[in-house]
Amino acid sequence: MRVLPPSPDRRLLTLAVAASALWLSGCGSAPRAPARGRPAAASALTPQQAHDIAIHALGLVGTPYRYGGNTPEGGFDCSGLIGYVYFQGAGVAPPRTVAALADFGTGIPAGDLRGGDLVLFGRGRPNHAGIYVGERRFVHAPSTGGTVRVDRLDGVYWSRQPMAARRL
Repeated sequence: MRVLPPSPDRRLLTLAVAASALWLSGCGSAPRAPARGRPAAASALTPQQAHDIAIHALGLVGTPYRYGGNTPEGGFDCSGLIGYVYFQGAGVAPPRTVAALADFGTGIPAGDLRGGDLVLFGRGRPNHAGIYVGERRFVHAPSTGGTVRVDRLDGVYWSRQPMAARRL
């Protein structure tokens, strides 16, 4: 599948929104604990938008990791990847930090995950996030020196991490 580059106007808007929040930390920020026990929520995204988000995230696999990064050309950190994909796929500008992503949308049970939902990880408070793409897989920008990649929620490392799920 070929992913077309965004228009210059859309790219400038994306960069402007993201640049205004660069002083905030990306994946390492400490959020408030998400609310627990909420019922599954209806999505504010259309099924097509959720699908577009998941497909667009998969198309960015292999993009280099860069702390504070929020473009394919400059690389991504975890929240920069989420911001870019949600904006491109649905015109939604999510918060720039994991701390703020912990309150983005509505909490959902892990068993109700659908493509385009957010997954947040961390003990006590989330410190990393990715985009769920189906079949127990998610796309994320994991670490310095790495690239955007697909991992499994039931993999050895991620299955041991506390996880919260959010849906817009």
